[in-house]
Amino acid sequence: MMSEPALSSRPASPVANANDLPLPAVRIPMLDHERQLFAYEIVFQPDAGDEQALMQRVLSTITDGALTRLVRGSRTFLTLSRELLLEQTDVLMHQPRFGVVVRPEAADDAPLMERLRQMAQRGCLLLLDAGDAPLQGSARIEAMLQMVQFVRLDASRLSPDELRERSERLHERGIWVIAGQVDDHPTYQRCLALPLHAIQGRYLFLPDQVEVPVLSANRLSILRLMRALGENNPGPVELGEIIRNDAVLSYKLLSCVNSAYFGLPRQLKSVQQAAIFFGVTRMRNWIYTMALGGMDDRPPELLRAALIRAHMCEQLAEADGMPRDRRELAFTAGLFSLLDTLMCAPMEFVLEHLPLMPEIREALVEKRGPYAALLEQINAWESGTLGGQPPQRIQRLAGIYLEATQWADQVYAHADPTPN
Repeated sequence: MMSEPALSSRPASPVANANDLPLPAVRIPMLDHERQLFAYEIVFQPDAGDEQALMQRVLSTITDGALTRLVRGSRTFLTLSRELLLEQTDVLMHQPRFGVVVRPEAADDAPLMERLRQMAQRGCLLLLDAGDAPLQGSARIEAMLQMVQFVRLDASRLSPDELRERSERLHERGIWVIAGQVDDHPTYQRCLALPLHAIQGRYLFLPDQVEVPVLSANRLSILRLMRALGENNPGPVELGEIIRNDAVLSYKLLSCVNSAYFGLPRQLKSVQQAAIFFGVTRMRNWIYTMALGGMDDRPPELLRAALIRAHMCEQLAEADGMPRDRRELAFTAGLFSLLDTLMCAPMEFVLEHLPLMPEIREALVEKRGPYAALLEQINAWESGTLGGQPPQRIQRLAGIYLEATQWADQVYAHADPTPN
């Protein structure tokens, strides 16, 4: 009997040469004041191998469209080597959505400054990553400010008054300002009052600190659904009954599993059929996914991040040789790793409402056990702190991450509560 296709995976493409390998990089979102995507930044993993070879792969992914697919055609900034900028950046002139991150020290490099000036004149996006460097009193820095369209300030190293003063001054000049390294909610709240075009940092993945957790009616409804899905070991018929009265959720679920992306041999016409075809645990994970997608008051990039984690957790579990039922629990652990942030409540409080396997609870609350180890790898990948890993392992994680982003973007297109 032929086994069913795994809903969370796609067949790997054959690799012809090094340029076809996935980039060892992560896409970091920058969000506007409405928490919508403003741009991505492509950040390369440390210890990813030879820099020159990496830069050539970057050019290849820009040329063949792979990088465009990774960032969904969104505005994107990336850091390129000096050699590449001086010799091979013509491809960027034909990619108006791609921009280059430059550092203040480039102001002391005359050939590089001339090249950047040429790029700016031809419409290439330039982002000055100013950090906490002084922006006044230097003719060379002033020359950079006259070229760039965007400036990023380091919110973790500037005082609140300095951040306000610099952002206001840049804004008055018509330069779009981005606050970077916004890694806590108090800093984020201060940034909302500033003339910024985008905010970037780890705050996105952290739950708000609240004294008394209060769940909205929408979130309570989702938790009730999740609880019903986890209680009494429901079978295919019971799963169908649980969501029978939620026509929107059922439609999203069946629309997604029947999409061309997954290439099923036949169309599934009910949740019960889908649960029989894929198995109850996998189908339950998918209902979790679609239900969380209905939270239209949370940043879309947050749910995408949860979906990416879920897929990466499952694939890492498979690479570690875990059996299928354990891989499906790994998916749940990855998806729920941001449940506190999605629900705006402490993880312990949220999980009190859900009947979960002890191993998942241990991973999410106590940070121990096999699933905690998988989540630790994913967190290190997201933050670029893998540290001393061999290039082969980084490359394997790059492949898993690329597949996870493609999968998450496809699934989110069906889970998104806003009309397409």
